[in-house]
Amino acid sequence: MKTMQKLAVTSVAICAFAALTGCSGMTQQDKNTAIGAGAGAVGGAVLTGGSAIGTVGGAAVGGVIGNQVGK
Repeated sequence: MKTMQKLAVTSVAICAFAALTGCSGMTQQDKNTAIGAGAGAVGGAVLTGGSAIGTVGGAAVGGVIGNQVGK
């Protein structure tokens, strides 16, 4: 379990760094979509024990939620 938590924390840190460096030309809605997809992917991976389907499903749901925030 500790390995999964370390992997999740590392993944969130990498996603946050990538989001900060790659979002200079994006609209706020695009940024919210990317952040939601990243958070959803990490959440899906943690909840399903690293399952690829859980990770992709979490990213899709998180992306949709992120896209709709602030509309």
